[in-house]
Amino acid sequence: MKTVWNEDGVEQSVTSPVSLIVSAFAPIPDVRHAATPALVTDRGETALLLVDLGGGRNRLGASALAQVYRQLGDTPPDVDDPAALRGFVSAIAALARDGLLLAYHDRSDGGLLATIAEMAFAGGTGVRVALDAAGDEDLSALFSEELGAVLQVPAADVERVRSRLEEFGLGGATHVLGAPSQGDRVTFTRGDRVVYSESRFTLRALWSETTSRIQALRDDPDCAEEERAARCDPERPPLAAVVPFDANEDVAAPYVARGVRPPVAILREQGVNGHVEMAAAFHRAGFDCVDVHMSDVTSGRRTLADFRGLVACGGFSYGDVLGAGAGWAKSILFDERARDAFEAFFTRSDTFALGVCNGCQVLSNLAPLIPGADAWPLFVRNRSEQFEARLSLVEVTDSPSILLSGMQGARLPIAVAHGEGRAELEDTALTELERDGLVAARFVDGAGSVATRYPENPNGSPRGITAVTTPDGRVTIMMPHPERVFRTIQHSWHPETWGEDAPWMRLFRNARVWVD
Repeated sequence: MKTVWNEDGVEQSVTSPVSLIVSAFAPIPDVRHAATPALVTDRGETALLLVDLGGGRNRLGASALAQVYRQLGDTPPDVDDPAALRGFVSAIAALARDGLLLAYHDRSDGGLLATIAEMAFAGGTGVRVALDAAGDEDLSALFSEELGAVLQVPAADVERVRSRLEEFGLGGATHVLGAPSQGDRVTFTRGDRVVYSESRFTLRALWSETTSRIQALRDDPDCAEEERAARCDPERPPLAAVVPFDANEDVAAPYVARGVRPPVAILREQGVNGHVEMAAAFHRAGFDCVDVHMSDVTSGRRTLADFRGLVACGGFSYGDVLGAGAGWAKSILFDERARDAFEAFFTRSDTFALGVCNGCQVLSNLAPLIPGADAWPLFVRNRSEQFEARLSLVEVTDSPSILLSGMQGARLPIAVAHGEGRAELEDTALTELERDGLVAARFVDGAGSVATRYPENPNGSPRGITAVTTPDGRVTIMMPHPERVFRTIQHSWHPETWGEDAPWMRLFRNARVWVD
């Protein structure tokens, strides 16, 4: 690899040295044992432990600290004891299986200060840490990037955790550091002396400054500023879920027990990748899911007359560029056989349809074929000017949607993954949708207020609109992905009290109930 540029009329170049990149992969039999850096604050008293695989050396060569001072250093951290590293991996897996690991973060990318600060950011809490067991020198204890990790464990189980680590030869490498604390300060002490103490929000502003500056240059600058302000706002409400129904109640069970599985077409086009998850969700709700490619429809190999439900799926149709869903819709509108098939399907009174992400764009562009969809918006490039992939919060509103029946008032986290999700419509159309109760879901913040700012509103849709339906409720389109979060295990965050089924499973079961 070579980089060439012109400086004062003289061509300069740098050729990258040859690098060896080693990648490794391993199976994960149960992702429910995964650990994140987010400190837990609702499980009683907890403790933070440092597992030091550097043996107290705290070498600073090639560290981030050295780079800040424009130095290289003498001796970098190293894997001095491969057996200890192997034991460490096995020990962490065992602690996770035993339910003793509440949070985890390695310290080899920035050192102990960065590790603790990032755990505080993720957990939304203050932290108090004693450096006495981390090394004799404050600077090296805070910034050494030796192998090791900080673990959060229940305070009552510290000795049990120590014993478990001793089984893997790590008893002497384990030290109690401190614990989460009330308030927002991240504090390091040595004995009675405070080594460093700062507000979590001040640290997060410093930690993310480079990201914010790059974001302001690359993305919409107003969105970049809104996200920076939200990130550092002490009053910003955290992500919170409201579920006014029993998510694990299988409302479709009496119908599924009859042994009849109504057919639903899982529709896809070139580039679509969400069809397998969509089929899994509808299959779980009691449907016979049939993979239908657009070429099956246009060639006549499949007829939509055979199906009770149709789902247009998402995931990079046509590379997710240049109005991908709109292009998909044109392939229907300008093909006589396909247009007739879809129009006939939508006008039947015994069918339902769902469009998600690219599929949402498709059905919005097919509004002329869908009774009652005249005021639907089109979906265009996000306000941020970037592809948005995150966990967002939406509120299910009171609408005739048969898929969202009984879910009104729920505030639920949901996966968002789109580059063109901003609802575009005239004020008169927005007024008409709201007047007729056809807005089915909106983005909201943690307090339940309609999200108008980024990133709570990830695409800039007016009044947070992210799902609409028809007056009879048979056709619903939405930009977020319910099929990616129909099981609790699929969520990157969820309340600990949730069971096997996540609340979004109700959407798919509602379809099964409606069919019968």
